[in-house]
Amino acid sequence: MHPSETQPGAENATAPELALVRAVVQRDRKATADFVAAHADAIFSYLSRRLFPREEVVEDLTQEVFLNALESLPAFRGDSSLRSWLIGIARHKVQDYYRQRLREVALDEFEIEPSGEPFDVDWIQEAQLADRVRSVLSGLPDAYRHALLWKYWEKCSAAEMGRRIGKTEKAVERLLARSREHFRRRWNGE
Repeated sequence: MHPSETQPGAENATAPELALVRAVVQRDRKATADFVAAHADAIFSYLSRRLFPREEVVEDLTQEVFLNALESLPAFRGDSSLRSWLIGIARHKVQDYYRQRLREVALDEFEIEPSGEPFDVDWIQEAQLADRVRSVLSGLPDAYRHALLWKYWEKCSAAEMGRRIGKTEKAVERLLARSREHFRRRWNGE
């Protein structure tokens, strides 16, 4: 989805938001500062949750979101709130980050045979396990962590992941199987 597009059912921009957009497009410095200040915390928080534990990239990506937004703002139609529009840009930045990281890591770098056990992700939504999940994820090699987060947090299919990183769907499925197995072993303390 292009930054100027929105999801169906999203709230339209308010009159004050549209006025702010016009002022920013006209290069009003105060309006630009107000625009960033009004949304920086929400974008930073969104990116922090999606990129855990890679906190060092969150600031850079937050800046990239706002740079992209400022470039695209003249095309903003107001079909959504500014915050929803910015979250859409941030979502694309997260996907770009995962895609880039997975391209950098050889998919066959880590060889662990899958156990064949199903991987149940329902527990991710249970708040009492969130800290343990984060701890296990932070201990995984980058390729595994990024693959699992992209697949299960961003809900990207193996076929789509493969297309975006220039690998076959089967290669991505093998990476995901190894990632799940590595996660399972760390989860069980093996």
